[in-house]
Amino acid sequence: MQTVQSLWSGYGDVSRYVSPRLKTTFVVKYISPPLDPVHPRGWHSQTSHQRKLQSYQIETKFYRDYAFLCDNNCVIPKLLAEFSENQQQILVLQDLDQAGFSLRKDQVGMADVMLGIKWLAYFHARFLQQDSSELWPVGTYWYLATRQDEFKVMASSQLKDAAQALDTALNNASFQTLVHGDAKLANFCFPDNNDVNRLAAVDFQYVGKGIGVKDLAYFLGACLNQDDLFKHEQRLLDEYFLHLKKALEHYQINVDFTHLQKQWRQLYPLVWADFYRFLLGWSPGHHKINPYMQRQTDIALAILVNLEGAI
Repeated sequence: MQTVQSLWSGYGDVSRYVSPRLKTTFVVKYISPPLDPVHPRGWHSQTSHQRKLQSYQIETKFYRDYAFLCDNNCVIPKLLAEFSENQQQILVLQDLDQAGFSLRKDQVGMADVMLGIKWLAYFHARFLQQDSSELWPVGTYWYLATRQDEFKVMASSQLKDAAQALDTALNNASFQTLVHGDAKLANFCFPDNNDVNRLAAVDFQYVGKGIGVKDLAYFLGACLNQDDLFKHEQRLLDEYFLHLKKALEHYQINVDFTHLQKQWRQLYPLVWADFYRFLLGWSPGHHKINPYMQRQTDIALAILVNLEGAI
């Protein structure tokens, strides 16, 4: 047995096991909440505890009932077995290292970023307009309804005043899909055979309903610095929508793509503003806060008044 990583706030661990009889390896995600949880940034509460517990239950539902719909364009580990008792859970998953996705990266080049964009586009296309009522009603871990503690301590500002309007605009968009909800670099597994067309993703605790550019903005913010975000913004957005169109054709999903693209492009700055709202309450000195995020927030606030009539 090899411990791969500990779960956030000491809620368990992820380990790799070897089965000599089956001549294979598999990964076990063991969730066992600590008796006295300690949040790295001091945000432990009963609300956050229940959110974490629910997130693992939803992740199990996703692996069990949704993940099998994904193909090689958006690889996800197969669920091999599951067990739960009281607050403890066990997920036995396919070992992505053995499947050829053994590389983890904390820094990436543009080719890797493009690979992540493709994964997101195909994932979003696969679940566009599909029922996902068993998962989070709003995907991502930072959405307003579940972050009232952080919102209360956020300093007064125009952004705070606009928080509910931003949340409503994002949640009421007519085109909705499943979003990964935590599409950071650490949750992607890169191919170890230089296969530039495939990527795998893990950690679906915050998967739920949302617009695809939520994942896109979060992923780009995790991969690129502010200079690259300013420089390559249009190229990256164009790449996402190019793959999204191809993916919709691949999955034979009939949708008004022109309307979809217009809507999600318009909402892209609002996603940044919404995440900025979360960070200002949760960790106002966070390293992800930069001039690009602030610029997108300015754009979002400027267009918010006209948004209802434009969508």
